Amino acid sequence: MRIPGQIVDEIVAHAREDAPNECCGLIGGVDGEATRVIRVTNIAASPLRFEMDSIEQKKAMDALEEAGEPTIAHYHSHTGSAAFPSQTDVNQAAIVADFLGDFVYVIASVAEETPEVRGFWIRDGEISEETLDVV
Repeated sequence: MRIPGQIVDEIVAHAREDAPNECCGLIGGVDGEATRVIRVTNIAASPLRFEMDSIEQKKAMDALEEAGEPTIAHYHSHTGSAAFPSQTDVNQAAIVADFLGDFVYVIASVAEETPEVRGFWIRDGEISEETLDVV
């Protein structure tokens, strides 16, 4: 997935602002290139997991679709661990796929001073990395 550095910066800023809790949101795009992020409230308000506010998530997905930039990824942060899917992320991905389809999961770790941002596919409990081509 191609992703502008500005979008990576927006995600990292969101992660830092919401720390110590995880943040979350959606990434819209066209032809595998990210074009926009929309923040969504983490109603879990937890440093260990996220749960998108369903009303905000639906409005964000609709807005992206109407703009011709459908949702191509979800993002969230890890505030105390590396940018790699946790078991909670894997379990949640199975539920999301049933209702919303298949997305890249972008994880921004702000556990260290230098942030780490990586992308993953989580399908049927299996994790595979999606290269993020930062442009």
